[in-house]
This record gives sequence, C-alpha cells and structure tokens, in this order.
Amino acid sequence: MPRTQKNDNFIDKSFTVMADLILKLLPANKRAKEAFVYYRDGMSAQTEGEYAEALENYEEALKLEEDANDRSYILYNMGLIHASNGDRQKALELYHQAIECNPRLPQALNNIAVIFHYEGEKAKEAGDEDGGEALFDKAADYWVRAIRMAPNNYIEAQNWLKTTGRMEIDVFF
Repeated sequence: MPRTQKNDNFIDKSFTVMADLILKLLPANKRAKEAFVYYRDGMSAQTEGEYAEALENYEEALKLEEDANDRSYILYNMGLIHASNGDRQKALELYHQAIECNPRLPQALNNIAVIFHYEGEKAKEAGDEDGGEALFDKAADYWVRAIRMAPNNYIEAQNWLKTTGRMEIDVFF
C-alpha cells in the first residue's frame, strides 16, 4: 500500500489531497510526477522516523528526477537521514552532491559546517588541537558561505564566528 493511503489524520489527508490535485494539474511529464510521488512519500516516511522507507523512496525519486534543483532537495533530505543516523561521511557526500545540483542551498552548507564543527570538537577532546582547529576552519568556511546566502539565518554560527575571530566581515548582505 502506498504511503499516501496510510495517512490517518486530517492534516496528512488534507496534504495528500492537495498534493494529488497539484500533481494532476501540473504541466509535467509522467516521469516527473512519479518522482514527486516518491519524494512526497519519502518526506512522509522521514517525518514519521521511518528512515529506511524514506531512503528507499528518495532513491526511487532520484532515479526518475531530472531537474537539478529538485534533485538537490532529495539529496539534502537523504543527507539529513544519514547525519541523524550517525553516518556523517555519507551525509557529507550527499550534502556536497546537493550543492553540485544547486549551489544556492545554504542549509546544506550549514549542515556541512555543523559536521565539521562536531568533528573538530571530537578531535580537540582527543587531544588533537591542530586537527580540531583545522576542522573548525573548514566549518567556518562553510558557515560564511551559508550566511552570505541567508544573512538572517544561522545566528549561533554567526556568534561563533565572531567569538572565535573567524568572521572576516560583520555584514553579509
């Protein structure tokens, strides 16, 4: 049974009805519409914590989706799942692929920075000061790029950049 038939609350049912209407009215080819259905089902499964099912749906959507911008969001969501499951290397790979498809995806840049910052903290805890600082510098580079695209976002990152002296400019817009 498709995930869209499993929705049992009013909001999910309403979303499904609206999405189905939009899908029918969109001037898109059959392949693009099928990709959207897999993507929508992936998002639904991801929201419910059904990560294996979400990944399966996202992988099917990737096989069908031709639009680079849409592919970037599929890859980004797959990265979120891998990051939440602790597979930071796979998450980094997927975030980079998402950015290749859509260079204007600040949330992927932010998540890369978060991973590098986390790994920098772990390196410092393990006594590798230089390695930790190098990872912090990588995190800073990605946060600066994200903040330039979305200057009103990532306030904690902006504060970290300022307090660590890694911010070269105060105004990003």
